[in-house]
Parts: sequence; C-alpha cells; structure tokens
Amino acid sequence: MIKLLLADDQALVRGAMAALLDMEPDIKVVAEVGRGDQVLDAARDHDVDVALLDVEMPGIDGVAAARELHRHLPAVRVLMVTTFGRAGYLRQAMAAGASGFIVKDTPARQLADAVRRVHEGLRVVDPDLAAQSLAQGESPLTERETDVLRAARDGGTVADIARALRLSEGTVRNHLSAAIGKTGARTRAEAVRLALDNGWLLS
Repeated sequence: MIKLLLADDQALVRGAMAALLDMEPDIKVVAEVGRGDQVLDAARDHDVDVALLDVEMPGIDGVAAARELHRHLPAVRVLMVTTFGRAGYLRQAMAAGASGFIVKDTPARQLADAVRRVHEGLRVVDPDLAAQSLAQGESPLTERETDVLRAARDGGTVADIARALRLSEGTVRNHLSAAIGKTGARTRAEAVRLALDNGWLLS
C-alpha cells in the first residue's frame, strides 16, 4: 500500500483528489494539509511514501516544501501537481528533488499511475512542460534581480523595495532596469508578470 500525503490550499481540489486516489486498491491517502509549511511534519508523523504537492501554497510554496522533504526525509518521493503549467516551475521542482511534475487536469487514472511510478523511483513529467522547459532554458535573472522583482509584485515604490531588501534606491533601480531588459518587458509590472508566467519568482 502506497501511503500518500496531499498538500493543496484549495480544500475542494484536495478533497476531490483524495476521493479519487482512495478508490485505487494500492493507494491510501493518510494525510492532507493546506499549507506548505505543514508538509514536513505531516510526512514525518504519517510515515508517508509519496507526497503530492501543489506548487502555490501559503506558508512556503511547494518547491520549498519539496526541498525540505528531500533534505530531511529523502526516502519520501515528491510528485508536484499544479494548475499553472509553467516551465520554470518544473525546472525548480526537479532541482529541489521532486521526482515528478504534472498538471491538475491530468485524468484520475494517469494521476494514480504517476503516483505509482514515482513510488517505484521513476521520473514522471508532463511532456508538454518538459518540451517547454527545454526550449525556454534557465532563468536569465540573477538572484538579486529575482529578489527585486519578487519584492515588486506587491506594487510598492522603489523606496519600499529598497527598505525591504536593505538596498539603496539606486541599486534597486539598476536591478529593475536589468530585469526589464532581460525579460523583454516595457515596464516593471510587465517584467513581474512575465517572470511569474515563466515560473522564475518562486522562493
């Protein structure tokens, strides 16, 4: 029996996935959480075999949760599942130790099969996302440019971003200008949107 942890902040989605997967004779959902920062404790408490993690969750995101599991409970296999088919998410998830990455509209039978394959030590990746990831390549942003765009998501001023990151306003402007150029955007807001769409702003 494969003991499965489900982590998704949308209770209805989580409940639907649990109901579908519990119908499989060899899969048992033993824990459900709605926040990324609850994943490690739940996996440890319930001795899970596979963790099915949403990418975007409160607390910490699914990629950060996968990284924690990989560091502290390396025997637990991680399968990422997301509404957002962004190639940048795939690349980050695999770097964090995930064994698979699929989208939420995957049919129930394929989802169950993905859980089994990940449990067996195989990799499972949505083929469209894999092709997109190869075509897109790595994020062009430096770590600091990423930090600045992440801080700019909330629409604060340059002064707000500078205070939050403990940088000078001139340095923030330089990083924003570089990020706008690298993303091909015309404005800061467009650079943030493009970086989000490409999955470059996860922690």
